[in-house]
Amino acid sequence: MSENNKKETKSLEGEVLGPEEQNEVFEELDEEFAGLTSESEHSEQEQIEVLENLLPAIGTSKELVGTQKVKPHDPLYQYIKEISQYKLLERDEEERLIKQLTETGDIDAAKKLVVANLRLVVKIAMEYRNAYKNIMDLIQEGNIGLMKAVSKYNPEKGAKLSYYASWWIKSYILKFILDNFRLIKIGTTAEQKKLFYNLMREKERLMNQGIEPEHKLLSENLGVSEKAVKEMDLRLSSSGAEMSLDQKLSDDSGSASFLDTLSSSDIPIDDNLGHLESLEILEDQLKNFIEELKPRDKEIFKKRLLSEVPPSLQSIADDYGVSRERIRQIEARLIEKLKVYMSDYLG
Repeated sequence: MSENNKKETKSLEGEVLGPEEQNEVFEELDEEFAGLTSESEHSEQEQIEVLENLLPAIGTSKELVGTQKVKPHDPLYQYIKEISQYKLLERDEEERLIKQLTETGDIDAAKKLVVANLRLVVKIAMEYRNAYKNIMDLIQEGNIGLMKAVSKYNPEKGAKLSYYASWWIKSYILKFILDNFRLIKIGTTAEQKKLFYNLMREKERLMNQGIEPEHKLLSENLGVSEKAVKEMDLRLSSSGAEMSLDQKLSDDSGSASFLDTLSSSDIPIDDNLGHLESLEILEDQLKNFIEELKPRDKEIFKKRLLSEVPPSLQSIADDYGVSRERIRQIEARLIEKLKVYMSDYLG
């Protein structure tokens, strides 16, 4: 079987597309959904046409050829096709359903309000596609946020339902991403524990001084072997091993496990999100982080980590007259620096 056929078979079996394949699809999605904001002035027919035009574009785009081509059996394609059948609500109809829901608790009214806003969830979920590889997971979480918004919506507060819902959708998606960050394997030896708690801090200290945090220098500063530094660096990277949730935090038999330190899933999500105050706070922290970077680092960070379609390492290297490897090192350093910055902020 050829490579192309293998790709097509996987898609027909309903498997989720890989990151590169998804990015190709999202380029199409971005163009089609560009006007679908929470405050969009598009008419119902215009928005329906967006979805109708999007379906053939996903499956037949000339840009999506060979191994990159998306098949109509892909879950994302099928989902968009499914939600396109639900009509958007006229303002008068939406207000009637909201009144019916708030006054009588009508479940059917709630369902109609939810399905009429499913397009909004897809639009918002796409904004976070670079943070999590499976867009369908983000859409699912966003849908839960949408249902929560409909159940809590108070029209007397003055905000439109779509605007209010967008906050809940973003909040659920953000919490899902945070909860699914790779858990780090701490290790059990004294050397491993020392590294776990000090490696990131030492890296940050060196980077603030403009010094590249190389393994040899880190091992000398921390008083551990260079091999141990390399191993822990791998664990702390996205390719590191996952941690057992039953792992004890110390050798003491009565020590709590990592699982004991995690927040309970029984706590309402709005209480957890209240701890963060709002999504805007995290966004502000990211802006502050970027502003503290040197001009070159700032440009590389924006191009490689914030851009919807990041340029290649080589193209950036050519712009600055350095090697591709040098840009890769700078990118890795910026990621580590951001991890430390955000972990310090979130506590």
